[in-house]
Amino acid sequence: MYQIDQRMSKKIIAILCLIAIIISTSGCTDILDTSKSSSNIQVGQNIELEVIEQEENTSKSQPENVKIEDEKDDKSEEIQNLVPYNGAVQHIFFHPLIAYPELAFDGDAKERGFNDYFVTIQEFERIIQSLYEKNYILIDINMLIQEKKEGDKTKIERSTLMIPEGKKPLIISIDDMNYYDYMRENGTIYKLILDDEGNIATYSIAPDGEEKIAYDNEIIPLLDKFVESHTDFSLDGTKGVIALTGFEGVLGYRTNEIDSPNYQKEKESALAVIEKLKENGWTFASHGYGHRDAAKISLKKLIADTNKWRDEVGSLVGPTKVYIYPYGSRVLPGDSKFQALVDAGFNILCAVGSQAYEKLDTNALMQDRRHIDGIGLIQQRERFLDLFDSYKIIDYNARPDKYIQGIKGEL
Repeated sequence: MYQIDQRMSKKIIAILCLIAIIISTSGCTDILDTSKSSSNIQVGQNIELEVIEQEENTSKSQPENVKIEDEKDDKSEEIQNLVPYNGAVQHIFFHPLIAYPELAFDGDAKERGFNDYFVTIQEFERIIQSLYEKNYILIDINMLIQEKKEGDKTKIERSTLMIPEGKKPLIISIDDMNYYDYMRENGTIYKLILDDEGNIATYSIAPDGEEKIAYDNEIIPLLDKFVESHTDFSLDGTKGVIALTGFEGVLGYRTNEIDSPNYQKEKESALAVIEKLKENGWTFASHGYGHRDAAKISLKKLIADTNKWRDEVGSLVGPTKVYIYPYGSRVLPGDSKFQALVDAGFNILCAVGSQAYEKLDTNALMQDRRHIDGIGLIQQRERFLDLFDSYKIIDYNARPDKYIQGIKGEL
């Protein structure tokens, strides 16, 4: 009886072993079948496949907050790669783009001005590409200074810039993004708007009379898109400075017409666009309410102009430390008009010059901006070679031949 039980036990054990072998073999067969499904997979790659599958399964099983932590770690590594920068800070400026060259260059009295002081869409895109290739990175102008308390007084100091190694800091500003009537009539867009999804777009009336909503004919959406696809062109998502007057409203909205029945609607629309611009990394500056030359007008008129800007424009865009001189001319420390601007809260005062320039006063930082326009592109090629070769930038199909004679032959 004992022998029978022993034989039965051996048979049961044998059967169990056979079942285990079958199960084990079927598992190996699945992996082999997977490896055989591709003629490019070589011996040993089944191990790699298993590792990949394990990693995928592990990542799927992890809660979402683990993935977020990984992203934070990546960003912190980028921050650790920041190094002090002590060189010159380039600050360049544009006016709104020529969206419709056929209106700008139609032979009227405004044509020469548009040729001299504006650039086309194609020119702007080429300039940005060149700046990117030369390792410039957009920074917030407000990073340039910091306040330091000394007793009951506040002193302005130059900040130490921390930027990615190998990069050069760049500030871009845009003057007169108000879309004055003369601009609209000569080829700029009409205003910035929010589309149905809450994104920045442009509204204009094309030369054929058709209303047009676009994303590719003005600096704001073009630079937003470029930074989205070239994130290393911007520090912390910074874009640029929008310098506004107020005498014909802001951003295409006639917020200066306070008594108009449309005022409230215009104001609300402008505020919505302003908030989105801030969210997208844009900041604002005063360009004076009436675009008055600070060096030429009286102290009384400058103070009145500044107060009006604060009431009508500053109340929309919020506080700003930046004053961008109309016409590029400046007033200097020791001048009562300089002190009036500082007393109004402006600690970064920007004029126009041929090269990067900064000078620090106890109350404010003075900085020069370089003009990027038709004059610069056509007449001052050598001056801008550190940024781009203007002869490779010029939109030869848009600008009239009479302004660019001889340049094409030099390419």
